[in-house]
Amino acid sequence: MTEGVLFTLAAASAAAFGLALLSAVAGFGGGVLLLPVFTVLFGLRTAVPMLTLTQLSSNGSRVWLNRRELHRSMIGWFALGAVPCAVIGGVLLTHAPLPVLKRLLGVFLIGVVVWRRVRRQPRPPSQPAFAAVGAASGLGSALLGSVGPLTAPFFLAAGLTRAAYIGTEAASALTMHVTKIATYGVGDLLTTRVLLYGAALTPATLLGAWTGKKIVGRISDRVFVLLVEIGLLAAGALFLTGL
Repeated sequence: MTEGVLFTLAAASAAAFGLALLSAVAGFGGGVLLLPVFTVLFGLRTAVPMLTLTQLSSNGSRVWLNRRELHRSMIGWFALGAVPCAVIGGVLLTHAPLPVLKRLLGVFLIGVVVWRRVRRQPRPPSQPAFAAVGAASGLGSALLGSVGPLTAPFFLAAGLTRAAYIGTEAASALTMHVTKIATYGVGDLLTTRVLLYGAALTPATLLGAWTGKKIVGRISDRVFVLLVEIGLLAAGALFLTGL
């Protein structure tokens, strides 16, 4: 390997570790914050499928670490909407107006935090409502690489916290990422470079998820929700600035 490749791999591994840790603690956010890093290192069209490969190991590890707290019916409803829309989004990736979509998502995420603060006790969504949440997430995730913060308000409103929230959200996201990988493969977006870097970043991602699991059990539900809301605001700001 050349020095440039080694430096890129080291930088990407450090980012993958730190943001996998963040995802394990807050339940989301790693993918959203990792996308700008990967975009700088690899370019947007390469960054999106590479990020999806990284998320497979990140979400898979969170599912395993929190497997006893999963809400399986909620995951099933989510997948019902997410899988077909992830296919559609994967097909549209090469033609979508990504900057416009990012800014719209940024406005939505910041608005969600404001809404949660104004309406202190939102009505819990029904289980079938997660099919619509999955549909929006599947489409957005396939186009933008990660829209984990999009689902956060709905899982929180359903009363999930800590291990139940982290594991259920990760399992729901996993159904999207598997679908996206298959669709990207059909669309020739999974190049040899993408596959090699994705495999190389897996150890750092798994270590970050394990470290985050050790941290999350030591914080209160109130602090946990506050971390999630801070993450929503940060993700919204990143999307609005076009990063």
